Amino acid sequence: MDGSIASDDTWTVAGRSFRSRLIVGTGRYKDLEETGAAIAASGAEIVTVAVRRVNLSDPKAPMLQDYVDPKKFTYLPNTAGCFTANEAVRTLRLAREAGGWNLVKLEVLGPPPLLYPDMQGTFEAAAALIKDGFEVMVYCADDPLAAKRLEDMGCVAIMPLGAPIGSGLGLQNPAMLTMIMQQVKVPFLVDAGVGTASDAAIAMELGCTAVLLNSAIAHAKNPVLMAQAMKHAVQAGRLAHLAGRMPRQMGADPSSPLTGLIR
Repeated sequence: MDGSIASDDTWTVAGRSFRSRLIVGTGRYKDLEETGAAIAASGAEIVTVAVRRVNLSDPKAPMLQDYVDPKKFTYLPNTAGCFTANEAVRTLRLAREAGGWNLVKLEVLGPPPLLYPDMQGTFEAAAALIKDGFEVMVYCADDPLAAKRLEDMGCVAIMPLGAPIGSGLGLQNPAMLTMIMQQVKVPFLVDAGVGTASDAAIAMELGCTAVLLNSAIAHAKNPVLMAQAMKHAVQAGRLAHLAGRMPRQMGADPSSPLTGLIR
């Protein structure tokens, strides 16, 4: 192997295959032009779209589609801003009617300031959406019991938070994320909390299928440059995971032998 990621190192969700393991959001940028430039720089193939916040249907106002071509990117409608199961289900039903989208991201949030996943609402919404034939990628707490239950219900990807949404704190509980990852068979993504490139690399080194983020790019001083950094961080983390890191040990192990020295 020449040190690059093989062309067949793809991942699959709901029968769709992707090469990029970075999923990025489309919100919080200063304008749609910056949104398009940052997403292009990220190399992402999937973009999340907050159905309740982004203009997808009014041609009299600037439209996301003019800057992020839906023919080149897979749109992943999400339920950002939904605080009940009913709101989330209604939002995604409307999205499917408007754009035909069936692969969706479900999130049901608790109240501010934490915006922590409301798992009871998430279970209710997931059950209704799966019954309706949606393919549900689900944002959830870093709870192994909840994650396994969502997989058993039929969710096509499990996406626990690394830290609270928009916090930029990085992965706060990598041990728990690893334990969840080891028990689910569907794609496993860290979603929320990534603040900089090293956070994304750590997630991939742990063995995550992919990383989903928005604020880390959109709130950077230079979003386009940060998008490039995230692209390379995810690739580097993936390579490190495939390579297999050296074992940790207490004490030193010299890189040069201590015997047979020239005297």
